[in-house]
Amino acid sequence: MYIWNAADGKVNRVTDDMFNAFNPAWDPQGNYIYFLSDREFAPQISQIEFNYATNRDAYIYAMSLRKDVKHPFPPESDEVAVTKPDEAPKPKGTPPALEPKEPAKDLNKELSKEPATETDKEKPAPSSTPEAKPDATPKPPTTLIIDFDGIAARAARVPLGADNYGGLSAKTGHLLYGVGPAFYYGRPGDRPASLRIYSIKDRKETTLAEDVRGYSISDDGAKVLVAQGPTYNLYDATPQGDKSKKAVPTTALAVDRVPAEEWSQIFNEVWRRYRDWFYVSNMHGYDWVALREQYKPLLQYVAHRSDLNYVISEMISELTVQHAYVEGGDFQIPPRPRVGLPGARFELDKATGRYRIAKIFEGQNEEDIYRSPLTEIGVHASVGDYVLAIDGEELKGTDDPYRLLRNKADNPVQLTVNKRASMEGARTISYRPITDEGSLIYLDWINANRRKVSEATAGRAGYIHIPDMGANGIREFIKWYYPQIRKEALIVDVRANGGGNVSRMLIERLRRKLLALNYARTVDEANTYPDGVFTGPMVALLDANSASDGDIFPAMFREAGLGPLIGKRSWGGVVGISNRGQLIDGGGISVPESGFANRKGEWVIEGYGVDPDIEVDNDPKSVLEGRDPQLERGVAEIMARLKQPTRLPSKPAGPVKTLK
Repeated sequence: MYIWNAADGKVNRVTDDMFNAFNPAWDPQGNYIYFLSDREFAPQISQIEFNYATNRDAYIYAMSLRKDVKHPFPPESDEVAVTKPDEAPKPKGTPPALEPKEPAKDLNKELSKEPATETDKEKPAPSSTPEAKPDATPKPPTTLIIDFDGIAARAARVPLGADNYGGLSAKTGHLLYGVGPAFYYGRPGDRPASLRIYSIKDRKETTLAEDVRGYSISDDGAKVLVAQGPTYNLYDATPQGDKSKKAVPTTALAVDRVPAEEWSQIFNEVWRRYRDWFYVSNMHGYDWVALREQYKPLLQYVAHRSDLNYVISEMISELTVQHAYVEGGDFQIPPRPRVGLPGARFELDKATGRYRIAKIFEGQNEEDIYRSPLTEIGVHASVGDYVLAIDGEELKGTDDPYRLLRNKADNPVQLTVNKRASMEGARTISYRPITDEGSLIYLDWINANRRKVSEATAGRAGYIHIPDMGANGIREFIKWYYPQIRKEALIVDVRANGGGNVSRMLIERLRRKLLALNYARTVDEANTYPDGVFTGPMVALLDANSASDGDIFPAMFREAGLGPLIGKRSWGGVVGISNRGQLIDGGGISVPESGFANRKGEWVIEGYGVDPDIEVDNDPKSVLEGRDPQLERGVAEIMARLKQPTRLPSKPAGPVKTLK
């Protein structure tokens, strides 16, 4: 953490350069600077391998700005004050804990009070939850004096435990901050984010609000506006503020706007973001100012927000870079009807003029993402059953079954089915629908591939497909890698991988080297050291749709010496993007900000892709015949490398340590 001095223009480092410090907040009185720092190093441990992940690793600190500033949290005395007995008699037998006490005083309110007048004395007592008042403490001096000598050592931890803190603010007598959940890739955190307030005098933390998206404190420190879910609420910024919640209505908010003026601002904003954040300042050799002037005249012809997206996309595409995405904006797309899908395929039996079930996706009902409705307990449907009606409406061969399933996604759907194309003897089944069968189609494909590999290798080789390098990809890797870790060989398929950012995690695990083994008495198979080592040969499959981090993975697979690449050249886009916030109307723009280079410091992959070591095309004829030449070549290559078994050695005989 650094402080810039306006007097001499110098930048002063005020925290240790070995540890992460962030989110500074000035004490209103000019005595301290509060900040967050990641200084808790006791990690969580994975349940699938002996490895760690950090969580709740930040503390809140107060740094004194001068040597004469007192410790913000000095030792508290445990002495008990001896007082005279009350003059008024207490009821006999009243426990001390139940004796009447004055309410706790709020520091901000006490500091903001003015001397009472005679008129004030005649006023009735205030309510139990008075309106919060602005802080009225003396203002700090105009010139803030900081003693930089030894400042890094003048930090004291706020007496709170480590947590996932963020959004630290300071007001007189109190700190405000958010506490969030651990980050899970692909699912919500283990708790909602909350806004807390800490009383420096009382050394107590209070929760102001739950389910918080963000907050903003007023300049006088009296109020805090909190974004909660889709709404906004106003609170008193005091430890008792949780009872002061007032909704801030936004339904009637309106703004006068001239779309053409917004479009001009958005166009120039996008141009500026590329000027300031594009990963190389030379803009790939193009005159970026000239390109703006070339496309700016087209704004007069823009009549809809989608037209603006088209103009912007044409301008930024001049830079010849991938990941140059333009999306959204102030226009609406009508919602599609939610179809109550059964996880099955229908076919028309022309002989009877009726539909029947041609395929039921097997699914994996243990996981909601792969739930297959017609395979759930109590749903008795079979391939070949005729579907005679949907929710009581007859389904004829001249109709479309999906028409009858529109807008049925939110309630159970009833199918009238029979083994023959007749209502006589028909039965009714009910299923919980899904709205997207994409996951079931994907599971069906990878299960078929795994069976092909197992059959072709007599069970010796494993198969894993990684659909992207994001939440789906890391989930599938964890799910399928560890159960197959003792296979003799492995085919890693990253065809149609949509990219993301976890390839480094996967490569780190795949390239682990066996250093030693560990045997237990009751288990014949060894554990590897380090954990999770795959000891057999590997190959990777890629194609033209292996993109972004899906480009990087096969390149690093080869760089790590893990095995050959089989398939077609990949997409070729590895300049990463970051989110710099929404545009004025809610639209989005992605600026390529971080380029990928090899260990020699040379730009690689972008605009070209990754060449396979063995080029194999899945030609249309083979695909229509149900074949997968790329997978077949992967099997052939892996078997060629399995001339000798790659199993771990069996447990050695027990050592004899008796003395002779």
